[in-house]
Amino acid sequence: MRIGIEAQRLLRPHKHGMDIVALETIRALADYDQHEFVIFVKPDTDRSGLPDAPNITLVELPGGPYPIWEQYALPKAVKEYGIDLLHCTANTAPLRCSVPLVVTLHDIIFLENQPLRAGSWYQRFGNQYRRWNVPRMVKNCEKIITVSDFERQRIINHLHLDPTQVVSIWNAVSEQFRVIDDARQLAATRIRYNLPESFIFFLGNTDPKKNVRGVLKALLLLEQQGQLTMPVVISNLPAASLDALLTDIGGQSLASHITLCGYIPNYELPLVYNAATVFLCPSLRESFGLPILEAMACGTPVVTATTSSMPEVAGDAALLVDPTSAEAMARGIGQLMQDASLRNTLRQKGLQRAALFSWHETARQLLDVYTSCLSKNNKQLVS
Repeated sequence: MRIGIEAQRLLRPHKHGMDIVALETIRALADYDQHEFVIFVKPDTDRSGLPDAPNITLVELPGGPYPIWEQYALPKAVKEYGIDLLHCTANTAPLRCSVPLVVTLHDIIFLENQPLRAGSWYQRFGNQYRRWNVPRMVKNCEKIITVSDFERQRIINHLHLDPTQVVSIWNAVSEQFRVIDDARQLAATRIRYNLPESFIFFLGNTDPKKNVRGVLKALLLLEQQGQLTMPVVISNLPAASLDALLTDIGGQSLASHITLCGYIPNYELPLVYNAATVFLCPSLRESFGLPILEAMACGTPVVTATTSSMPEVAGDAALLVDPTSAEAMARGIGQLMQDASLRNTLRQKGLQRAALFSWHETARQLLDVYTSCLSKNNKQLVS
């Protein structure tokens, strides 16, 4: 098979969830050398982690803004490179494609309730494009892949799809996320990111679903009760955004407890997880929740949410709280800060839970989908 894989943001320096999933999937697919994979990307600068394998071809396609790139440059390249099947990995796809089409639809948050449609102008523009594209492109897909059973059911119900068209294939956790005992490495990381000796770690983001406002409210409650006994480190959140949120909730006093450490590259995240005492991921909505597994694989106890896919991913290996309740989050965070025995129990359970998720298993299931789609189309052509 000659499989085309759309991964347009794969080379961007500041990678996020879908980019990491695409990268790890491609790395795992490279081991299946009986197939050829042509990866279509937009030109950018970060090639770290890309597999150097004879069955992987990277094609940099210019083409302007993403909708134009996807709707015009990508279908043209599919024909030029003799692709048998195209897999689009980031929620959207060309409306016209000359070969069977498989799409990973990570979530349909952009089709759901209004509060989660806020965010930066870039996020709003992306959501507008998705709202236009997704209801149309799903009609042309051989298969739609999503990343949890929770999200699969949401997609089927919202888009009124045949259940046989939608397949759930779990994400996984990369091998770099592991327990690290190297004291020198950890000490250097603490210096580089100004990390305290013990701290609560939260992957911040301006995306409303990440629940930064709710987390700050919970931390403010703990501070007011005299129970915020550990400093808090927040990554990937601009100082101006933090200041505005603290002002809005009357929590300026909380600023002295918080360290902002900027964007952390994926290859350095394992060290930060290892340095942390507790990891927070009480999102309002996730299609999967990759950081939950990453922290678990590093031996860091996790507080996550009772909503959407997060209980499915975490199992019984995390402390689950209601992310819409500042009081519930404060109780959970406070409990984990104070109870070393509970932290140790969740550490052991988390390590076992994370070990169940493998990118090679994800790749194997993807290949099954590719094969079934091509077999179906070959039979139709013969008949």
